[in-house]
Amino acid sequence: MPILNWLKKDEAVTAAKKSTYRLLEEVPELSYGDPVNENLLIQGDNLEALKALIPFYAGKVKCIFIDPPYNTKSAFEYYDDNLEHSKWLSLMYPRLELLRELLSEDGSIWITIDDAEAHYLKIICDEILGRSNYVSSMVWQKRTSPDARATLGAAHDYILVYAKQLSKFKSQVNKLELSEKQKKAYKNPDNDPRGAWVSTDFTGQTGHATVSQFYTIIAPNGTKHSAPVGRCWALAESTFYSLVEQNRVWFGKDGNNKPRLKRYLLEAEGVSVWSWWDNGDVGHNQESKKEIIQLFGEAVFDTPKPERLIERVLHIATNENDLVLDSFLGSGTTAAVAHKMNRRYIGIEMGEHAQTHCQVRLKKVVEGEQGGISKTRDWQGGGGFRFFKLGEAVFDEYGSLNAEIKFATLAAHLWYLENKTPLQGQATGPLLGVSNGTAYYLLYNGILGDRRPAGGNVLTSKLLDELPEITSHENIVIYGESCRLGAARLEKAKITFKQIPYDVGML
Repeated sequence: MPILNWLKKDEAVTAAKKSTYRLLEEVPELSYGDPVNENLLIQGDNLEALKALIPFYAGKVKCIFIDPPYNTKSAFEYYDDNLEHSKWLSLMYPRLELLRELLSEDGSIWITIDDAEAHYLKIICDEILGRSNYVSSMVWQKRTSPDARATLGAAHDYILVYAKQLSKFKSQVNKLELSEKQKKAYKNPDNDPRGAWVSTDFTGQTGHATVSQFYTIIAPNGTKHSAPVGRCWALAESTFYSLVEQNRVWFGKDGNNKPRLKRYLLEAEGVSVWSWWDNGDVGHNQESKKEIIQLFGEAVFDTPKPERLIERVLHIATNENDLVLDSFLGSGTTAAVAHKMNRRYIGIEMGEHAQTHCQVRLKKVVEGEQGGISKTRDWQGGGGFRFFKLGEAVFDEYGSLNAEIKFATLAAHLWYLENKTPLQGQATGPLLGVSNGTAYYLLYNGILGDRRPAGGNVLTSKLLDELPEITSHENIVIYGESCRLGAARLEKAKITFKQIPYDVGML
């Protein structure tokens, strides 16, 4: 598979691993609404924030929507978007690596971009996410009229869509609901008791046709019809006449036309998604700017995305209570829409407007603001979110463990380090859990009852006997400050001892 090279790519490839692994610290005074919620708003560098999320959310995010800076050589008030091409690629590469780790096996990532970097972005997405997991490039009509300042003005942006595993993603994609315009196409000229219907073509391609799909159809008035040249009938003859008996075939008002199948509004499951997204259906730039002005009194962001656009993405890719992530949160649109659609969400924004705009916007959503999709979703308010900042580094510059790290935080880190999956629930005892036949224990900060920092952190014969369920497992890994047991004793008990901080690696 072709790959893309650029200046200092080698640094970009290792940036995620070298990025500082930090704690997330809640800021209670900026959290809002029902305290029992799983929605997170995080202020801080998004690379470090994503890394902080890995031990807790790897493989759990159903849909990622990001609207990264477009590298358009223009300067926004809140973004330095004037990045050189190589710097832009180096910015995206490590973030995409971490985002992939956070996706669930049936999850998907949706990335808005314009022509300046779209084709380069696809190549690095092929490299990181897998060319075989590419879904489509949606074309969103972002303008309602041509730009008079441009010779050839761009009317669209792209939304690149990749799946974690394409087959699993395709099996759960939601169809679009019929629009009012589409519903008006359904009629009932024959007073069918099943209600309004539309007729659809009854022919098919011959590539995989069987002999049973080539036959002559006799219409009600006696007219004989054969399939068009190069085509066949869509169904076998016996199946077709069964549908005729059920009045599910339409031969026209006079009964002499070629047959067409009747599809009922009552049975309509929705419309399959295609790649052209008209701004009449999903909104446009002018609409999104009006939404921002309504919220903040001014157009503080130059290219916000309309709520209807995000609504369509989340409708296709998620269901209620699924987890949504946006690591370039901007004005907070993704989180606001997810909240109104009863999805859980994580939003990350590095600037001060994480507080001055994102937090303010989500607070209004909780209170029941009526802009954007609120009316169509019958949004009346409710729920809540928790506000976090990036805190201390888990490791110092020499790779040693920060002494202030709490037991539960270290437990989550070690479990992910060993198993590459998040620890289920919060660890409250030395036995963290069992995975693939191996039990994992952590001796740290007096978890066995001795509250002195070093108390109970040393593996001795006496302490070994006190560990819960220690005799129930054939293979055991124990993390601790030091070990007083000999190699023969450890081997006999099938224990692998790992020393803190030396064996506590960085993600």
